[in-house]
Amino acid sequence: MKAEFKGSYPSLKVMPQDRFKEFAFIGRSNVGKSSLINMLCDHKDLAKTSSKPGKTQHIVRFEIDKKWYLIDLPGYGYAKVSKDSRKIFGEMIQEYLLERENMLCVFVLIDSRLEPQKIDLEFMEWLGVTGIPFAIAYTKTDKLKPSEIEKNIALYKEKLLETWEELPDIFITSATQKTGQKEILKLIDTVLKTALATEKK
Repeated sequence: MKAEFKGSYPSLKVMPQDRFKEFAFIGRSNVGKSSLINMLCDHKDLAKTSSKPGKTQHIVRFEIDKKWYLIDLPGYGYAKVSKDSRKIFGEMIQEYLLERENMLCVFVLIDSRLEPQKIDLEFMEWLGVTGIPFAIAYTKTDKLKPSEIEKNIALYKEKLLETWEELPDIFITSATQKTGQKEILKLIDTVLKTALATEKK
């Protein structure tokens, strides 16, 4: 896979339009987003990892195989950035997700070690209400026993099914073990081919 950094944008307004479709990745700060992106792209330092949460503060775009863009969105819910910054991140994320026509799917990253977090549930609920297609990727699963992963995911499913009739695609991932890489890339390929075929009709 060839992955290339194409730009970092403070808002949707300065982000160039392109013929390539986009797939966005988002999650709470410190969820392991950069590590997951690097794992998916087989690239150690494509997305900058940091021990300090809240590092991604722009919309970052990577071109993949000259076919599609991987979009790294700012994390949400990081308490130590200022309220103004959180508001800007929120507006930037909403503007991108609601208005970016080439965006086909959002991957919401969830820390598999935690019980359902209110902010994650609220964000997914917002995606559902606004009709934005999304999938869930559980991160850091190498740090848990299989039974613990199943238990935590079951809790999320239970919460989501309180208001949803059916669940989105769900992926189990580990950046260190490359778990979920093939499955996520397969979904992206399928969605991309379907979108391109529909456009040709």
